[in-house]
Amino acid sequence: MRVIHARRASQSFFLLLFLALAVLTAFGDRPWQMRGWPVGLFLELDPLAALATALATGVVWGGMIWAVLTVAVTALLGRVFCGWVCPFGTLHQAVGWVGRRLGIGPSVRYSPAQSFKYCVLAFLLATAGMDAVLAASRLAHEHPVPALAVLLALGAVAFAAVRRAGTAGARVAVVAGTLALLVAFGGRVLRQDDALTSSVLVGLLDPIPFLTRATDTVVLPLLDRSAGLLFATPRRTHGGWLIGGLLVATLLANLWRTRFWCRFVCPLGALLGIVAHSAPWRIAKACGCSACNRCDGACEGGAEPSRVIRHAECVMCLSCLDGCDDGVMTWRAAPSDGGERALPDVSRRGVVASLGAGMVAAPLLRLGGAISSDWPAGQVRPPGALPEPEFLDRCIRCGQCMRVCPTGTIQPAGPEAGVEALWTPVLNARIGTSGCQPSCVACGRVCPTGAIARFSIDEKLGRGEFEADGPIRVGTAFVDRGRCLPWAFDLPCIVCQETCPTSPKAIRLSDRTVTDADGAGVVLRRPVVDPALCNGCGICEHECPVSGLRAIRVTAENESRSRDRRLLPGASRPASRSG
Repeated sequence: MRVIHARRASQSFFLLLFLALAVLTAFGDRPWQMRGWPVGLFLELDPLAALATALATGVVWGGMIWAVLTVAVTALLGRVFCGWVCPFGTLHQAVGWVGRRLGIGPSVRYSPAQSFKYCVLAFLLATAGMDAVLAASRLAHEHPVPALAVLLALGAVAFAAVRRAGTAGARVAVVAGTLALLVAFGGRVLRQDDALTSSVLVGLLDPIPFLTRATDTVVLPLLDRSAGLLFATPRRTHGGWLIGGLLVATLLANLWRTRFWCRFVCPLGALLGIVAHSAPWRIAKACGCSACNRCDGACEGGAEPSRVIRHAECVMCLSCLDGCDDGVMTWRAAPSDGGERALPDVSRRGVVASLGAGMVAAPLLRLGGAISSDWPAGQVRPPGALPEPEFLDRCIRCGQCMRVCPTGTIQPAGPEAGVEALWTPVLNARIGTSGCQPSCVACGRVCPTGAIARFSIDEKLGRGEFEADGPIRVGTAFVDRGRCLPWAFDLPCIVCQETCPTSPKAIRLSDRTVTDADGAGVVLRRPVVDPALCNGCGICEHECPVSGLRAIRVTAENESRSRDRRLLPGASRPASRSG
């Protein structure tokens, strides 16, 4: 079997596996649904998501440790994950192949703009690493002697790099030394502040969360609308036009440049390109090349195999081996006879500017106070969500919780939530089939980073050993008396009280005698919310007969995860950690 056929078989297998795991994550009682399948496999193999959350939190959560396997394979064999495993890369390559068959002929040549993805990577890691930088700054300020030892060690490494790599090593040494000095002395001027902290934005552009989110919120709901195999009723997605539009746009871009996303934008590809730059087994060219350049025309990554091979750009598609008539393209441990360029072709200024922009962007995103004094009351997080700063440090916007939610109540936050909260999960009882069901714990089971911690039904309902803490509250319902039928128009309605699932009910009825059109006295029952009993499930909001702006609405006040947002004494509790 030709090597290109083996690669296509591998790509097809992993793409089908990705889709199969997406289907398995849909909530239901069928034998193939929610039965302990490794539904987060691809997310757990993503080293960029693991690195960013580790920088922001200091912890590698659960299954994300599997990302070490991806890094190890890449360091040994090159960007095999990009060319043989990544389902997003497979889709891009397939669209480019279709374009060539249609005669559109997308360009495969190397472009200097391919270095942009390394700037994207530097920006995203800088935003995620602010907490680590500040912690190192304060540590260096408090313990100057160990800090000096670390600086001397970095200096020795930089000196070795200078001797080995010449001018390039000198540039790296200068940048590393400058950053080290800034970290060492930053503790004197930087103080702990809710704005000077990390912001994990990798999920916006990381290909695995990107494709997972689009599949969860757009692709599966569209495909299932007639079949009805995955969801009980047709799913709807708040802001799905933006998620779906971006997916379509990135795929169509391959008709202009093959593997457009992989070459120019993908931060995961940039990270793996850096890891793979010195892989012992790599593409190489032997002597005897006739300079036909057919290998360049077949290269999916623009690595220029006919010239000085750019190993950081090689996605290990091995098309150059299949297309070489001279038989000089090989995959071996020895260097290429035509020369090699191991490191990415990226400017020092671009990297430094991207790092600086990332370190500035994180405080700017928090400067508006969206996680402190000016927090959006309508942004209700799922049960089990960590406190907002920690939640934003972990959430990679993969959409797993949205796909598994049985009622479709968990939705992606739209642009109105700001860049930092864009596409993070929020509860929207109006768009789903109901509110958050009391007996459901699915979202905490599938979150790959622990942004939504695992919790049990007893913990959610405040039963058994959790009785002292009370139920997990995601918010509180408020009656809008200007829109409520009994309050505003003296019309009878007790729907919200009847559908309230708590016991005792969080919505009680206040009786008032009014006079009807015939002059007779009528007892009118008006709903009143008891915040001590309401857990913010949103079922009342979903069932409210005022179908526009609901007459009873849930906001995040009194949520369990935040002491600052409580309405009643003792209404907050530690973040869930069970399971």
